Amino acid sequence: MKKRMLGSIEVSEIGMGCMGFSHGYGRIPDEDYSVEAIRAGLDFGCTFFDTAEAYGPELKPENRGHNERILGRALAGRRDEAVIATKLHISADEAAAEGVASAVRRHLEASLERLGTDHVELYYLHRVNPAVPTEEVAAAMGALIDEGLIGGWGLSQVTVDTIAAMHKVTPLSAVQNIYSMVERGIEDEVIPYCLEQGIGVVPFSPIASGLLSGKVTAATQFEKVDDVRSLVPQLRPENLAANQPIVDLLAEVAARKGATSAQISLAWMLHKYPNVVPIPGSKNKGRILENLGASEVELTDEEFTRLEQALDGLEVHGHRGFDEAEGRSFLDRK
Repeated sequence: MKKRMLGSIEVSEIGMGCMGFSHGYGRIPDEDYSVEAIRAGLDFGCTFFDTAEAYGPELKPENRGHNERILGRALAGRRDEAVIATKLHISADEAAAEGVASAVRRHLEASLERLGTDHVELYYLHRVNPAVPTEEVAAAMGALIDEGLIGGWGLSQVTVDTIAAMHKVTPLSAVQNIYSMVERGIEDEVIPYCLEQGIGVVPFSPIASGLLSGKVTAATQFEKVDDVRSLVPQLRPENLAANQPIVDLLAEVAARKGATSAQISLAWMLHKYPNVVPIPGSKNKGRILENLGASEVELTDEEFTRLEQALDGLEVHGHRGFDEAEGRSFLDRK
């Protein structure tokens, strides 16, 4: 698989979002299956694996670290083939009780133990907590980089103002924001700034929680427990119908290219920006390999232009969005 740079960190041009093995898509798979799926992705050529300390069944505190442990087990014996990105969240109580730098270090040490490694290549602040000085987090990340415990650091779900301010404290390697054909808000400021500054952009939900795959229909039944797709506005019945022209457009292009709709949606963003590295997530090994296969689908300039113009003429119904000031996305509001 071709490689791209997140700051100075080299990764496969498509990564694997591992959250679904622990949370977010209903019943989680057997751990042995998850390990097998991750290793299949590694065999395919994926080198970039995204996890977080918070990812565990139903996001319950007692399940913290579940996803990191699975990833650590999957990469055992093959650690040198992988780039690991994980994330932390700091509470106001932690910051007040022990100081931000101490809290960041403690969270990292716990993640390293679960992952079975002595370093991670990329360490994100999962969400900005307005009660915790982000500048102090950035400074703490700089110290960890100097010690070799992390290769670089990143921010998640942030505006360009926050990115610019934190980049001055400790240069950022990556920004992980929501981005897809139907969530294009970061094209206005975030992506151009990051491109100018040599910061990678790591889109989560690049296939819009399955909307752009064409496999989610009005008949799709989401699981009642721990399935975030039931909260995605674009997947509500009325919006599914309204967004069908986008799904149909992708299906037409995919048919011409001998690809899948999901692959076209990923190939589109890879063609558009050289600093974008999407991390589609799934708990299904077949779907994971399909998504990684988008690396083999190349749009010509003419094909890209026609697709871009067609997308510009279609209205998107339902947006997820986020409020950085609240330190959480709408999916966290349960």
